Amino acid sequence: MASIFYVSSLSALPGAVGGISDTYLHSVAYGGLALVALRAVAGGRWARVTVTGLVTAWSIATVYGATDEWHQMFTPGRTAELRDLRNDTVGAMVALALAWAWGTMRRSSRAR
Repeated sequence: MASIFYVSSLSALPGAVGGISDTYLHSVAYGGLALVALRAVAGGRWARVTVTGLVTAWSIATVYGATDEWHQMFTPGRTAELRDLRNDTVGAMVALALAWAWGTMRRSSRAR
């Protein structure tokens, strides 16, 4: 969250390396935040990941994305955009879906 806040506080963003899109950057950043939140909610154990934990982690990332866009309204040279919030929430959802799928495959392979 501190890294996202720092980058959001910059009036002028450094140029994207290799032409990476803003959509991708938002998705990756908030996907990572959602995974860290999931780990915290589950106490660091995959066996404790539940649907409630996934929803909680997604909510944390989404609410933080909304507050980040609000924060950008007060940063010179920056604007709040619903498109960015959408990219944040979708990135968080995709990362959590992949984590859930990985955890499910891991559990089923151990059961064999």
